[in-house]
Amino acid sequence: MDNENVKVINGLKIDPKIFTFPFNCMCGGECCNYGVYTDLKENQYILTLKDEIIPLMDETQPKEIDKWFEQPEEDEDFKSGIAVGTEVFNGKCVFLDCNGLCTLQKLANLKNEYKWKYKPMYCVLFPLTIYEGALTIDDDHINRLHICNKQENNFNRTIFEACHEELVYLLGIEGYQELLDYKKEIESNTIGVETNDSEK
Repeated sequence: MDNENVKVINGLKIDPKIFTFPFNCMCGGECCNYGVYTDLKENQYILTLKDEIIPLMDETQPKEIDKWFEQPEEDEDFKSGIAVGTEVFNGKCVFLDCNGLCTLQKLANLKNEYKWKYKPMYCVLFPLTIYEGALTIDDDHINRLHICNKQENNFNRTIFEACHEELVYLLGIEGYQELLDYKKEIESNTIGVETNDSEK
């Protein structure tokens, strides 16, 4: 990413690739199979909900809370500076049930709360991610998926278009509008360059 003219919104550098990278998802929860990193505070909050989460788990999920998370590690891309990964159990994130549904989201729905209230931010953001202070594309994770974002899915939208709700969730309405203005600015500059090139 070119750091000379980098756009920053809410403290995050914006990778312009999010406006053009094609993404189509045939969602079956596959992206959750590998687990997700949570912020330490998210990790601690989820553990306080254990008595509500456990009854919603099925036979493919571990109900012992010591099997839910990996060891904490330092990571500056997380607000607390500490990341804690969810464990993979039976080939999927411990919070993913046999139907490809997130138990944390099921809990929110059951309590008539906002659907992402209990989900880790990085789980909500995919196929976007925050890496070294930049909002960018989770290329590595996308590339290892067997269903999502494959050519046969007929690409017809970008990650930016596919992730409107996620971007508003991360940046807020004002931050999203700033992001939209940045997108229009890039497109305007691109059109200007193309026009100048055609006049040569």
